[in-house]
Amino acid sequence: MDQTTLQLVILVVLLILFLLAVIVFVLFSVFMKRKNSLLREQIEAEKRFEKAIAETQIEIREETLRNISWELHDNIGQLLTLAKIKAQNIEGGEEMLEVAETIGTGLNELRALSKSINPEAINGQSLIKSLEMEVARFNRLKFLSASYELLGDSVIIDSQAEIVLFRIVQEFITNTMKHSKAANLNVTVHFKADALEIIAHDDGVGFDSDKLTDKGIGLSNIDKRAELIGAQVRISSIPGAGTQLKLIYPLD
Repeated sequence: MDQTTLQLVILVVLLILFLLAVIVFVLFSVFMKRKNSLLREQIEAEKRFEKAIAETQIEIREETLRNISWELHDNIGQLLTLAKIKAQNIEGGEEMLEVAETIGTGLNELRALSKSINPEAINGQSLIKSLEMEVARFNRLKFLSASYELLGDSVIIDSQAEIVLFRIVQEFITNTMKHSKAANLNVTVHFKADALEIIAHDDGVGFDSDKLTDKGIGLSNIDKRAELIGAQVRISSIPGAGTQLKLIYPLD
């Protein structure tokens, strides 16, 4: 190989190495840009998730405090008014015993309320305990007859998912109380092998869910919250046969 040919070969090799270096540099730049973009998207998604969780916690507190105000007015207020009336008309020991029992019931209700008002209690309760207290509260208010059933062996689930799941059920129960004209409400929490299934069903007036085109703010919020934690939700209803919420949260 003469000198000219050798120089040409070296030049071609150097050119190929240069082109390879340029390609590697371009690919690395694209990779880093894509990586940084994904990191930014992840950070934004985490911020949106945290914001949604915070908003859900605020809504739970607001709804709980609204329920407490109703309970103070409609339940405890009536008990104390009744005790006052009885006290004004006491004639013997039997009437005095009734007054004492009425006041005792009122004090027990106040103790239950004091626990509900405590922010740590609202934030720190498990999903199961929160649902039990919500059902018990509606029974005390006597708006309707509510029942609660727990099936399967309970497992620990993500605390943020618990907040969202509780808010979905709480919103359904509130809508039942406000709009369904139901006399009975049943909430079933079932821990299955691969999923947590929550079913809430009322016996109210219902509506035709198959013909529902505009979901409204309440139902849209429920869909968005379920999507936030990877859960599946379905609200089905038949006119005259009540409404059902079915919520499925996958368990890893």
